[in-house]
Amino acid sequence: MLIRFTIDNWLSFAETTELSMVASPERQHNERVARVKSYAKILPMAAVYGGNASGKTNFFQALNFVQRLVVHGRKPDSPIPVTPFLLDPEKPGAPSSFTLEICVDGTFYEYGFTLTHKEVLKEHLIRIGQTTERVLFQREGRTVEFHRSLPEQKYLQFVARGTRENQLFLTNSVFQNLQTFEAVYIWFKDHLEMVAPDARFELFEILSDKDSIFSDQVNTLLEQMDTGIKRLDTEEVAFKDLPFSAAVKSQIQEELQEGKTLRIDGSMNARFLVSRKQGEIRAKKLISYHHAPDGGEVRFELSQESDGSQRLIDLLPAFVSLMAADCTKVFVIDELDRSLHSLLTKKLLELYLESCSPETRKQLILTTHDLSLMDQSLLRRDEMWVTQRKSDGSSQLFSFSEFKDVRYDKDIRKSYLQGRLGGVPVLDRVGEEPLSYDPSGSKN
Repeated sequence: MLIRFTIDNWLSFAETTELSMVASPERQHNERVARVKSYAKILPMAAVYGGNASGKTNFFQALNFVQRLVVHGRKPDSPIPVTPFLLDPEKPGAPSSFTLEICVDGTFYEYGFTLTHKEVLKEHLIRIGQTTERVLFQREGRTVEFHRSLPEQKYLQFVARGTRENQLFLTNSVFQNLQTFEAVYIWFKDHLEMVAPDARFELFEILSDKDSIFSDQVNTLLEQMDTGIKRLDTEEVAFKDLPFSAAVKSQIQEELQEGKTLRIDGSMNARFLVSRKQGEIRAKKLISYHHAPDGGEVRFELSQESDGSQRLIDLLPAFVSLMAADCTKVFVIDELDRSLHSLLTKKLLELYLESCSPETRKQLILTTHDLSLMDQSLLRRDEMWVTQRKSDGSSQLFSFSEFKDVRYDKDIRKSYLQGRLGGVPVLDRVGEEPLSYDPSGSKN
């Protein structure tokens, strides 16, 4: 679970900005808030609103940057692709910082680092208990100090000395087969799912570990969403007939390992699965079937489906995963509502939230323009966030629960569209006075 994410000097976020998934004292929709041990109540969802160029996607990209840097690291002498705030002449040369508080198998950690495009300046990992904190490691440049209780101190120091200046120590420790901090690394690798607006077909793989990308749940949901699609299926395609260049096919033959499956996008939004089994490379193509007037089925190419249906097909595996009671993933979806009707988007969120309880350990974080979701019968105030561009071009992020005058029975959409909550374009708007905003973050 993600507890908090803090960034400083990244793209449009010039100053320290935090998204917190810790529940406020309010009681609305309390039945779905996760209780983790006796001292934490964690929200299952956060929806981030805001006008164009307000910083919503920049926030998504910050978390995506952190995940990729932790999981994949950097090659020797490669620059770190960090992008600081560019509108302040002092900021481009200043370091950027990222800190996450996460829950891994019931244990809370704080992990963070500060860096430039050349090097990692600082890095730390802290285990957080109910009353105490233990700094597991603390890095300053190339020097790393470890808590005395950790085993294999000599090997820890050996790995630390071998960590390049452009590499995170956490990443290098796992690359060097050190298991001490592996649980935190695995959280970034296997429990954080980033879904970009143009993400295609990447999440079907999570539905099953058998030789199929489909499940009854996906097809049932697809039919419920009134898309006209009865079911999804695959059809065999000879590897030699795949619509890819000889160079791409040669690369697949060289790199595809035994028992592995590769997802490939083709032209006209075609989606393929290519796998190697017993040395043979096999390919399948994703297709859809619609109800025919005579009660039969009609085969469709995916390119013949509407943009909305294609987007729904790409998103459904994520929601099927989220609706599972034992799901422990954090899905972060940028522009959830892209190409989707408001009622479809709302239905997906309702289905997900109905599956949440104090015992579940899953989360959904999304960015959206869809105002139909700005509804207190659907979301708590502390689950609704706004990004807003300031006069200097920088972004700020705040929760509706930080406004003193937003009651549980208030029409939030009306106040938002009037500009009283920020996060909308300034278009010569004449409205009411802004609501009282408490920048200290105190809740009602």
